[in-house]
Amino acid sequence: MRFVTNRLLVRALAVLLACSAKFTYAQKPFPFIFPEERTMQIRDPSQLRAARIPNTPPPPTVSNHADLPPRQLSLDEAIRTALANSEVVRVLNGVSASSSGRTIYDVAIQNAAIDEANATFDPTVTANNSFNRIDRPSNSNGTAIIGNQGDSYNLDFDLSKKTVTGGTFNLGVNATPSKQAQDPFILQNPTFLNPRTSSSADLSFTQPLLRGMGRRASLAPIVLARIETERSYFQLKSGVQNLVRGVIEGYWGVVFARTDAWARRQQEQQSKGALDLAEARLRVGSGNLGDVAQARLAYNNFRGSLITAEANLLQREAALRNVLGFPPYDPEQLVPVTPPQLDRVAPDWTELLTLAQERRPDLIELKLILEADEQRLLQARNQALPQVDAVGLYRWNGLEGELPAGTMLTSRPGQFTDWTLAVNFSVPLGLRQSRANLRRQELVISRDLANLDQGVHAASHFIAANLRNVAQFYEQYEAYHAARAAAETNLKLQYAEYRNGRTILLNLLQGITDWGNAVSAEAQALLQYNTELANLEQQTGTILETHGVRFYEERFGAIGPLSRLFPDRCYPGTTTPDLNYDRYPPSHRPSEEVFDLQTPELPRRRRLAPGMEPLPPP
Repeated sequence: MRFVTNRLLVRALAVLLACSAKFTYAQKPFPFIFPEERTMQIRDPSQLRAARIPNTPPPPTVSNHADLPPRQLSLDEAIRTALANSEVVRVLNGVSASSSGRTIYDVAIQNAAIDEANATFDPTVTANNSFNRIDRPSNSNGTAIIGNQGDSYNLDFDLSKKTVTGGTFNLGVNATPSKQAQDPFILQNPTFLNPRTSSSADLSFTQPLLRGMGRRASLAPIVLARIETERSYFQLKSGVQNLVRGVIEGYWGVVFARTDAWARRQQEQQSKGALDLAEARLRVGSGNLGDVAQARLAYNNFRGSLITAEANLLQREAALRNVLGFPPYDPEQLVPVTPPQLDRVAPDWTELLTLAQERRPDLIELKLILEADEQRLLQARNQALPQVDAVGLYRWNGLEGELPAGTMLTSRPGQFTDWTLAVNFSVPLGLRQSRANLRRQELVISRDLANLDQGVHAASHFIAANLRNVAQFYEQYEAYHAARAAAETNLKLQYAEYRNGRTILLNLLQGITDWGNAVSAEAQALLQYNTELANLEQQTGTILETHGVRFYEERFGAIGPLSRLFPDRCYPGTTTPDLNYDRYPPSHRPSEEVFDLQTPELPRRRRLAPGMEPLPPP
């Protein structure tokens, strides 16, 4: 008989496995057993979600560059545009821009961890219901095997709540109605209750006395979640600071590129005039072929420099468009109209260090890391204690049922009670793991203090470098400004001397080169000076405050405590920077006009030899 039973079990298992394999390999939605992954299944990229593509024509190049209508853009407007398009915070990297990895959603996402930590103290309700039928064979009548069928229902209800002191309240209710079939044994037993209901209600409280005791240890996870939210906020603020600084750098980069392109264009036109002059002198016999070749070489070199400057202008405009959130191509040409600052700034060294220590987001983050590790040290000290719990329990028991004679019996409330008082003790001998964790956290605190000191040390060096750069670029600007005036005088003199045959062509070409380089160097030094002022504000952590940028919280509707059956509740959604206020002086002229971009007026002779032409103005 046992052999037959085992054979039936084996057949049933084989049939079950066969059906499972059939359903699995047929790719049914709910297979019993999933097959092994013996091959890699990679979807075609066309099956993935499509991303939004900007609807824009190809960008302009030096070979395909059309004259576009100008769009005047002030620096205040540029910063305002970048802030309005900062759902994903972008940063400038040279002549390109990329994502910083920060978004306006990060702080709200991290803020949800606070509720997750608070959930530890939420009451927990558990209700287990089970319906049972039991039919066991018995020989209760002594003559035959009969069934002893019984039906029962079990309700187990539990309500628990953790307190801020580390203790746990618990309320439990249990009720078990049951009914047995009327077999001969029950009929012969006049004291057997059938049906019967046994019930109990208990109230207990467990309080740790060492490990896990105290408000600070219990609330440490919530404090850690709040600190992480603050860290996320200051990381976002650091990204927005980089964004504003990048807009300023990109803006002045476009101004320099426009100035440099103008200077190279003048050099190209002046060298073309020198080439025409050398060819005219050759035609009348007062020149030579070497001068013409030299002039043609210089002209083509200046053309190459002009192409490089125009390409750099396109790259700088593209970088500014990128960091502003514009598409690669726009049917308007961005024309900066904010003039750069010409006055010297002399910051106070002590004030800069004080501001950096208070305002720099990276130093603030190091302070928050130190606070978080102090909370973990508190937890480690608590975990290094033995586990000693005081337990108190009180239970009310009840019973009711019907005797075979039909009489109902019920216990009185509070007639049968239990109580328990206990002190439970548990400790790993030596506490090796918890002591090792405590030592590690103590060393982590020392490391955090060292990192904070190093952060202040590095910040002071960054600010010192910024101060040196501010002084250097302004001194260079003054020097190049004077050099430009001298270069203009030299260019006029060399042109007159070459026209009169008193100098060689190389001196004239060198004068053209020196004048264009002086214009470019003057603009570069002044714009680097203005960029360095923005870098100094960023290094002190005040660049957003100086531009009037604050953050505000936007809220969104999500599922509330009463679930989807009720209206949504409002929760933090985004941390969005507001728009800056106007800080820079207004203007309607291109920014590069601050450099007085005018072509030098070259002297002209009253009488020219036959075939000679004056050097045309650019």
